[in-house]
Amino acid sequence: MPGREIPLISNLIYHVVNRGIASQPIFTDRHDYLRMLHTIIFYQNDQPPLRYSFFIRQTADKRENILSNLHKNRTLLVDVVSYCLMTNHVHLLLIQRLDNGISKFMSQIANSYTKYYNTKYNRKGPIFQGKFKAVRIATDEQLLHVSRYIHLNPYTSFVVKYLSQLETYPYSSLQEYLNLQSNGFCEKGIILNQFRNLATFKQFMFDQAEYQRKLDKIKHLTLDDEKRGKIPKVSI
Repeated sequence: MPGREIPLISNLIYHVVNRGIASQPIFTDRHDYLRMLHTIIFYQNDQPPLRYSFFIRQTADKRENILSNLHKNRTLLVDVVSYCLMTNHVHLLLIQRLDNGISKFMSQIANSYTKYYNTKYNRKGPIFQGKFKAVRIATDEQLLHVSRYIHLNPYTSFVVKYLSQLETYPYSSLQEYLNLQSNGFCEKGIILNQFRNLATFKQFMFDQAEYQRKLDKIKHLTLDDEKRGKIPKVSI
């Protein structure tokens, strides 16, 4: 397999996307989405003592003990800055914390989720379209715009019809950012610390929603070479 064109360097931030084969759905019900979220959280850890499929079969006390030990010896492959799960793809904004961390993390969640999905739906073979896409975040402006792009994705793609529904979309980190979710796991500070308060963050998020929905080419700001230089200035 040819090497990755964009090297993945530790302590840098990347927008990572993985899609279903031929854009086929990879989530069909609530349990599928939650399974992927739990898998993401579990495999952030560098060396979990067992596979996630075995972890969930343990007693509640044993699961608690495993998680406690992981927390005490916290070594992460990646930090998750923001995320959004869509019907046929996954958006992740990641900070690589260990060498090869993103590649290892993406491989583990893809393998784990594929085994779950194939067992549940009585199928065989891969469900993801091969190598994930990754774009390095080079500036704070790009970081803010990509995070907004990720969070607006359900509205842009008409998964939710109204902008007000975006705040209650359960499979993205936006609720965590808006303090509507108590059990979040994202590293929000790198985004929120660039705003005066939560109100200005929310204004920044939603002010471009209609523009993003209408202008399909905005995806080039996140998945194409950043040298296009079309990222507008941020007003905070």
